[in-house]
Amino acid sequence: MSGRGVLSDDEIKADIMYRLLRRDCWGARYLPIDTLVNWLSRKVRRDGQRVRRILRELVNDGYLLVHKRGTTVSLNPARSREIEEYVRKVMRF
Repeated sequence: MSGRGVLSDDEIKADIMYRLLRRDCWGARYLPIDTLVNWLSRKVRRDGQRVRRILRELVNDGYLLVHKRGTTVSLNPARSREIEEYVRKVMRF
């Protein structure tokens, strides 16, 4: 992952899911959205706006689950195989 602002939307989606994967945030184990935005805003142009939009897309697509009135997210365990394949494909592991 290179300099600030050159990541595509797919790379940001994969990065978000990979960070949640590494922390084993499936189902009831979640991470605050603000924490994710702060970590990624260092890499992405237009800081939090773009990251929050992409997080919303992932929730709408069913990859992420929202907890605590929309302040935290976790990976959807029902889509675990799709999530792992997507991260592997985009991040080239």
